[in-house]
Amino acid sequence: MLDELSSKEDDINVRIGQRVRIEREQRSWSLTDLAQHSGVSRAMIHKVERGESSPTAVLLSRLAGAFDMSMSQLIAQSEMQNGTLLKHQQQPVWKDPQTGYVRRHVSPGNIPLDVVNVDLPARTEIAMPAISYFSRRQLIWVLEGTLWFKEGTVTHELHCGDCLELGDPMDCVFINPSDTACRYAVMVLKNH
Repeated sequence: MLDELSSKEDDINVRIGQRVRIEREQRSWSLTDLAQHSGVSRAMIHKVERGESSPTAVLLSRLAGAFDMSMSQLIAQSEMQNGTLLKHQQQPVWKDPQTGYVRRHVSPGNIPLDVVNVDLPARTEIAMPAISYFSRRQLIWVLEGTLWFKEGTVTHELHCGDCLELGDPMDCVFINPSDTACRYAVMVLKNH
């Protein structure tokens, strides 16, 4: 069972790397160009593109932001299938190797809205750079547990059922301060 999970994680990392390379090449960017746009080193981008590295959430958000995409869009485009029904077992799942938080892309790709389910482990923090939020409108809806969301110097304390519209792009931190997991949905209006 563990070997199967590890194999699936390796597969998604390879597909994410391929998607990063495709996005970079569609823009006619070199590794150096993408490094300058994202703030990620050329060497790390090269490892990600070759599927030799399991990228963290922060690294993926920087790369996605450089492409003017959300991290969920980048992951989803690595796995999405055509159609209007995306069954649970078909939904792309990605686990951050650094923190163990899990993102599940639940929305089909044919409408201008991405819906992502996130499971944030107990006592975990995920910092995201402002580049992740440029040109995007987002909502965070807490489904279970407690989430503290820091936008710059402002901290929002969210409980089950609370929904927050994100403001102007700035560095932010997702924090689960409790001893139990937190589950929330992120809804991102895609820019076209």
